[in-house]
Amino acid sequence: MEALVYKDKKMLRRGYTTGTCAALAAQGAVSFLISGIWPETAELMTPAGQMVRVPLMEKKAGNGAASCAVKKDAGDDPDVTDGLLVFAQARFLPENTGNARVIIDGGEGVGRVTKAGLDQPVGAAAINSVPRRMIETAVAEVLEEAGLDRTVKILIFVPGGEKTAEKTFNPVLGITGGISILGTSGIVEPMSEEALIETIRAHMQVLRSEGRRFAAAVPGNMGERFLWSYLEREGIGKIPAVVCSNFVGRTLDMAGELGFSGLLLAGHLGKLVKLGCGIMNTHSKEGDGRMETLVACALRAGAGTGTLKRIQEANTTEQALEELKAAGILKETMGALLERMDWYMRRRVPETLETGILVFDAAGTLLGATENARDLLVLAAGEEPAGEDGPDNGI
Repeated sequence: MEALVYKDKKMLRRGYTTGTCAALAAQGAVSFLISGIWPETAELMTPAGQMVRVPLMEKKAGNGAASCAVKKDAGDDPDVTDGLLVFAQARFLPENTGNARVIIDGGEGVGRVTKAGLDQPVGAAAINSVPRRMIETAVAEVLEEAGLDRTVKILIFVPGGEKTAEKTFNPVLGITGGISILGTSGIVEPMSEEALIETIRAHMQVLRSEGRRFAAAVPGNMGERFLWSYLEREGIGKIPAVVCSNFVGRTLDMAGELGFSGLLLAGHLGKLVKLGCGIMNTHSKEGDGRMETLVACALRAGAGTGTLKRIQEANTTEQALEELKAAGILKETMGALLERMDWYMRRRVPETLETGILVFDAAGTLLGATENARDLLVLAAGEEPAGEDGPDNGI
């Protein structure tokens, strides 16, 4: 495997996914069932076209089954599953079990899907499609090499997976009891954005599968807290909220693609002000423009030269807010800012998707809202999700 990649001015080490770990462990366990000899390592070609070879660990056999583990290595990516042992237990089944040659299920530490809209159906183990194909291919190759036409049951389990899953989005997505076995390329690219973007998409797909047409998006925990406090103050019920991180533009794209009717964005000024100059990825490496945008809006609100200069030189948006308050033009400036933010958001989405915005300061005080913001929240709170009891996935 090509181990290093240049990212953000650094050479970082690649890793491999839980799906790759599961397939390698399955390969090793089936190899023992066939030969009675444990291989020291297992190797496979990932969907990304990179070969991965790893040592097999925790090898055990008995009662017609064999199991072994592969240690998850996320490289230099800050992945909470890094270091977990991903086990595969293999067992031959009678020949009359049907046409399936490889039957895959999840055990301890592997989540179960409880909501529609995800990669796997409700009730299935949260082992995604690509890892399933990787497991099937790895096992089939071992069987073919041995000249065997047998049905094999593979059980994937991850000790500690349930605890680790609490640090992931699985509880929000409706995956209970453990982590997901993931990966589309088989390789973990350090500091990759795609995994988080796919998590956002998965959450939105769950909401649409419940029949919801309205939702909120927040950049993170701060925006979520502020939105919750606002809903409580306004007497509006709970609503589903998608954590979009810095990916405001991609989240808007998904909302349009999935057929939402309304999406409200809520968060702190320091993050959302960037939308006022058209920056839809709010990470600092993608651009700033915070003070420049506030200067332009303050100018429209009638700010004098001294105020504009002090805003431009401010280190934080909170400091800039103090200047706006002192000049007595905070409300007017926020109104101008919301107009700009609203224009850029509406420009991004189809006409069928209505967008709204709530902006707060660091204390959670509402600085401004688009005219339709409260109406969108009321519509979202009034929706009954599909299902027997209406699952509560609100914030």
